[in-house]
Amino acid sequence: MEYSHRYHAYPTQEVAAELDHHIDIHRQAYNYTLYEYDNVDADNIGSAYKHHSRLPDWKDEFPVFSGVNSKALQRTVTRFYQNLTGLSEQKQNGRKVGKLTWKSPREFQSITYSQSGFELKNTSGRRATLWLSKIGDIKLRYHREIPDEAAIKEVTIKKETTGEWFVSFGLETDEADLPEKPDVDSLNTDNSVGVDLGILNYIHTSDGTTVDWIDLEDEYERLYREQRELSRKEHGSNNYENQRQAVAKVKRHIRRKVLDYQHKLTTWLVTEYDAVFVEDLNVAQMLQSDGNARNKQAAAWRQFITLLEYKGELYGTHVVQVEAAGTTKECATCGVETAKPIWVREHSCPSCGFECDRDANAAMNVLQRGFAELGLGWPESTPVETALPTDTTRVSAKCVVETGSPTLNEATPVAE
Repeated sequence: MEYSHRYHAYPTQEVAAELDHHIDIHRQAYNYTLYEYDNVDADNIGSAYKHHSRLPDWKDEFPVFSGVNSKALQRTVTRFYQNLTGLSEQKQNGRKVGKLTWKSPREFQSITYSQSGFELKNTSGRRATLWLSKIGDIKLRYHREIPDEAAIKEVTIKKETTGEWFVSFGLETDEADLPEKPDVDSLNTDNSVGVDLGILNYIHTSDGTTVDWIDLEDEYERLYREQRELSRKEHGSNNYENQRQAVAKVKRHIRRKVLDYQHKLTTWLVTEYDAVFVEDLNVAQMLQSDGNARNKQAAAWRQFITLLEYKGELYGTHVVQVEAAGTTKECATCGVETAKPIWVREHSCPSCGFECDRDANAAMNVLQRGFAELGLGWPESTPVETALPTDTTRVSAKCVVETGSPTLNEATPVAE
């Protein structure tokens, strides 16, 4: 299993200047890779592995490339080909894509050391030190330990638009060291849950818990004020740069608040249940549709699902994505589809007469589809009418943010 841990870094002024210098050299390497890809015979390039063999010639022709770590330089070339693969995949999915372009200094703000050239030291307390080849020591706020069973495969250091530095460790844990997931045959409606990603609510579970949206109105109002102030500054001036960083800090605060909220929700789900079923949403298409696009984007549903899958592996919980189409229209009792405009919040089946909250019906359909995805039949002894709760427990976003879980039970583990 591959995952990452991220830490705040505090380089000295001298080291920060050296980092900026190295990042700019890697930016030039990335751009030169693009140049060679467009202009060199395809027999000599065409893959990251082939392109790596050209690096010794680069160093002879451009001595500046000798001043950075060789493995990190290879990783920058690989980065170009990863971006190329990403564009190709988007094109295959029917999206209109352009070509890769040269990176400006603002667009290239990170470097990655792969396999070697780094060492994590002094990890006994809340501070640690990262040594990077040809750069030096960098202090880290070591707020959580890297597990003993995890191997550090790569290290990425990045300068954010706020001017702050962060280090991400790419970790790999052997599958044998992860908690074993419960046997599929042991899953039932008591230890499994379907999750509907909502519009009026952030999530609605099949056992009747509704978690409200996180309130970001104040943050967005502040962001608009800072952006208006930025528009009044002269581009390129010191005042403009200071205000640009102020805007970046508000954006960072919004991202962190959403991510923290999602960490708490996903950790609660994977520790509360043996199996979590969630819709496989086409997030890009949803953002392009009419409606409250800002809230949809703030929801960061794809990020939520990614976190849920990662936490499922980490805590030994089944996390399964199911087909999302029709979960709202389809009756959870008889399967008959009924068209519902977005403003209709109740499900009322004209075929069997089953009535419940619209999102509760969708969550139960997600649960049933999850059981089918795992090859399990729907328990005949537990008809859907009794599986659906008669009452809905509503949890405000404030409770999630302040207590660390959507329940006020102190025994519920708090997310990281």
